[in-house]
Amino acid sequence: MTSIASHHIAVLSREAVEMLRPRHGGIYVDATFGAGGYSRAILDIAGTRVIGIDRDRAAIAGGFGLVDRSSGRLTLVEDRFSNLAEICAAEGLDAVDGVVMDVGVSSMQLDQAERGFSFRLGGPLDMRMGRDGPTAAEVVAKASERDLADIIYIFGEERHARGVARAIVAARKQAPITTTQGLAAIVARVVHAKPHEIHPATRTFQALRIFVNQELDELHRALSAAERVLKPGGRLVVVSFHSLEDRIVKNFLSQRGKAAAGSRHLPEVAQAAPSFNILTRRPVTPGDTEISANPRARSAKLRAAERTAAPAHPAGALPAWPVLADVMRGG
Repeated sequence: MTSIASHHIAVLSREAVEMLRPRHGGIYVDATFGAGGYSRAILDIAGTRVIGIDRDRAAIAGGFGLVDRSSGRLTLVEDRFSNLAEICAAEGLDAVDGVVMDVGVSSMQLDQAERGFSFRLGGPLDMRMGRDGPTAAEVVAKASERDLADIIYIFGEERHARGVARAIVAARKQAPITTTQGLAAIVARVVHAKPHEIHPATRTFQALRIFVNQELDELHRALSAAERVLKPGGRLVVVSFHSLEDRIVKNFLSQRGKAAAGSRHLPEVAQAAPSFNILTRRPVTPGDTEISANPRARSAKLRAAERTAAPAHPAGALPAWPVLADVMRGG
């Protein structure tokens, strides 16, 4: 299979690898392999080893050439990045020296019409990063009007979410909504954007994509998994592309980067020691040159932290937002 790397530009690649600080003999997890941009840069350091993870089979297949060229230093695993701790254990690794994540949909997924991620390209309303679970068309067909409104408002931050949900329910009574352009046309009848603004369907498509792939739940779990597998001095580097993702990363590192607040009423409760030293008090963002070369980089933010010797904190409960399984069974 022809490599797909040429269709994807790794965002903040130089900055991410500098923060990761790969060294000879180090073992690193590229938790969102994609086209292998970060993995390739890490493998350029002699003696490094990389575990590359991606739930997208096309991304894994596209990386076979890099596996061959790495002389056994790259292992690719088709799986969700929330399972990185279990993947490392299966590879016989108790701890690793670094984890890098590039969160969200990739350029190559957006540019493949048949994947159904983009309203600008005609295609089936799919949006799945992997091969499992319901498609966006199935969610649109099955979810209640209330659930659709919640999904679009929470994950898309769309202020017209109720109107969009109402329009979807009305349209699906007339005919199934099965294509990207069909859904985009329905949304555009409710959301009216000015010429200089984003396309009216942008936030609705973002919401459905995040929901179908459970992206924010995956990110919560992946961050906790990285905390568990990083050795003291190991580094976590995360590149995100919109405010919901960045907020999760920022809050996670903030909670782990300082001791938990004690209580004068409960002095016997021990405070959890910080499990990370934060390396980026403010996120690193792309420069004008990178944005000019790759406009999709404009919203990217990089945050990084170094693991301390303190025990990993207990994983927190996931936020109370719509759950895919509940919505699909009408719960």
